[in-house]
Amino acid sequence: MANLLVTGGAGFIGGNFVHYWNAHHPDDRVIVLDALTYAGNRATLKGATNAELVIGNIIDTALVERLLREHDIATIVHFAAESHVDRSISGPDAFIDTNILGTHSLLKAARSVWLKGSGMPHRFHHISTDEVFGSLGPEDPAFSETTPYAPNSPYSASKAASNHLLRAYHHTFGLQVTTSNCSNNYGPYQYPEKLIPLFVLNALHGRDLPIYGDGMNVRDWLHVEDHCRGIEACLLRGKLGETYNIGGGAELPNLAVIDAICAAIDRAFADVEGLAERFPDAAAAKGRRSEELKVVVPDRPGHDRRYAIEATKARLELGFRPQWGFEEGLRQTLRWYLDHKDWWRPLMQSRHESCALS
Repeated sequence: MANLLVTGGAGFIGGNFVHYWNAHHPDDRVIVLDALTYAGNRATLKGATNAELVIGNIIDTALVERLLREHDIATIVHFAAESHVDRSISGPDAFIDTNILGTHSLLKAARSVWLKGSGMPHRFHHISTDEVFGSLGPEDPAFSETTPYAPNSPYSASKAASNHLLRAYHHTFGLQVTTSNCSNNYGPYQYPEKLIPLFVLNALHGRDLPIYGDGMNVRDWLHVEDHCRGIEACLLRGKLGETYNIGGGAELPNLAVIDAICAAIDRAFADVEGLAERFPDAAAAKGRRSEELKVVVPDRPGHDRRYAIEATKARLELGFRPQWGFEEGLRQTLRWYLDHKDWWRPLMQSRHESCALS
């Protein structure tokens, strides 16, 4: 791959990908383009060698063209996106701007430099979501790559539109592209507005654990390192123009995930010396169970009931299988947040997130 442009590389999945690529491809150089909005954090890139952060917006087509030329970049890995469903309901404009117009800006820059200019071999890989497929009933088959799109939120609609743009640029202009649709990610460096880090940090601070509705909305959970492994497989072995579903094989209702978080935190306080002194406001520090913090809140509008991933194509064509089981992955994630207070504490101090997430 030599030189890569990673958009949104100071965010959660993008930042993990930069560290993963750095560890597994140490000779490659990574240029990170990130606007450092609320979910972008330059501290996420700490320790990543051969990585350079450029602060800028993907909508700036001229900037992207300059980076592609100056750094002789032949691979774009496109993570940059507004991704929080609740935010897309309260303010959809940013999702249209970043996810649709921003993706189109990148595609225009790539076409200008790679197709109209050097004609060099290249790859544009786009990270998307299973949410473009809509909602499943309890007995419906899992989403496959051929499932018709049926997005139900401004977020998922904007991601569906960006997927269509990628397909169009491949078929119309010959841009060499691949796309992956992932399920719910979790792991280190995740901004505390998503379910797992939000509930972990709320529990550590003795705050409410807000549950939408009956808590039985089902998601497939994918450890972010497995997702990075799947993206690597797409880049190295994916067929041009194809889409691949990347799932974790852990289909769970939100309430089961929340109960697992509470149990893991309680075990940690019982097993790890000094946690009660470090987090004195936690229920577990006061001899209470973390599950006592659970509260039910009204469901959000258009809340998809179930997502599930059929990942046979990725297994057969890419050789991808997730390596993290959910229980082990959750323990690793909790340990990371317990050990990296310096990363998340400024986020908690500047903003108290109190919404329930899927």
